[in-house]
Amino acid sequence: MAERRRIIEGSWNCTSCGARNIPARHKNCPSCNNPRELSGKESEFDFGDVDAASGKSTREGVSDEQALDMAGAGEDWFCAYCGAANRGDGKRCRQCSAERGSDAKAAPVADLGPKAPPKPAPQPRRFGKVALIVVGILSSCCLGTCAVGIWGNMKHELKGEVVATNWRRALVQERFVPETRSGWRDELNPTAPRMPVNGTGEVAGVTNIRDCVSRQRGTRRVADGTQRVCRTKTRKVACGTEEKCTRRDKGNGFAEEVCHDVTKYCNESYEDCDTETRYRNEPVYAQQCAYDTYVWKPVDTRELKGTEGPPRWPELTAGTNERVRREEDYTVLVRYDDGGVKQHEVKPTREEEFVAWKKGQGVTLTVTNLGKVEQAVRR
Repeated sequence: MAERRRIIEGSWNCTSCGARNIPARHKNCPSCNNPRELSGKESEFDFGDVDAASGKSTREGVSDEQALDMAGAGEDWFCAYCGAANRGDGKRCRQCSAERGSDAKAAPVADLGPKAPPKPAPQPRRFGKVALIVVGILSSCCLGTCAVGIWGNMKHELKGEVVATNWRRALVQERFVPETRSGWRDELNPTAPRMPVNGTGEVAGVTNIRDCVSRQRGTRRVADGTQRVCRTKTRKVACGTEEKCTRRDKGNGFAEEVCHDVTKYCNESYEDCDTETRYRNEPVYAQQCAYDTYVWKPVDTRELKGTEGPPRWPELTAGTNERVRREEDYTVLVRYDDGGVKQHEVKPTREEEFVAWKKGQGVTLTVTNLGKVEQAVRR
């Protein structure tokens, strides 16, 4: 449709007497007769609000000839001598009759284009008494936890004494014996076993593969025809027209509004369908069989324990197709005073470390305020 135009009259506030909402057609304040001037924000006009959706002014347009004549007179100018506002088509100042010269000041023109809506101010949070108490408790807990953590990790040294030493040594006799196991046929490679020599060099072997049965080994996805799959989507479609308006400051207290009818678009839901492959899970079968092999199995254990003296190994001899595996464990018990008598275990990993600790020997312990022993060193 054709464009529609109308003139919107603004209003200004007198800075001399405080009169407000004076129509722009008045170059002088109706209350105090003070001429509208460039200073004091008297030339900052209020053109009213606009509809957020269309941009159309909520004020009625002017239709009387006097106002329309003033709106079409061009931008106002301000006298260089007395500062009064004058019509754009005037040659002399209406207030002091001074001739309009090159030193006359132009009226400010406001940008009345569409503006992005302001972001809503965040609502202040209101806390009730219970919430404040909870916040206070949580804050206290956090501060308390941090303080306890810092204090707890602080370290101090204490004097201690070795009060006991213990050792344990064991020999485990293992024999390479036959055993029947099961496995998937495609993973079984027939291999002859080889017996160990001095407990090493053995090969378990895979022999006498037998009693194979079909069992489910897993599943696989296989195509099983097609299926129609639909998904709901949204698209923009034309749904009539809507009015859109813009305003332009004419620089004389009036604004020109231009409105057009434009295509309106709405969201429309629709089904987007396609044919896709359908899959099903199908069991996968394979042959599971029994077979003969060899494994190491413990058949005897000999153990010795002691508190002092050098650790010793028990006597145990490996026979044919056998081997002997060693196990050893060492403990040093240290007693110290940290607000009460306490004990700490030192666990040497080798005999050389263990024999260096002697009963009655002094020890320096590094302990945190939370009681954790970080280090124990012989003195």
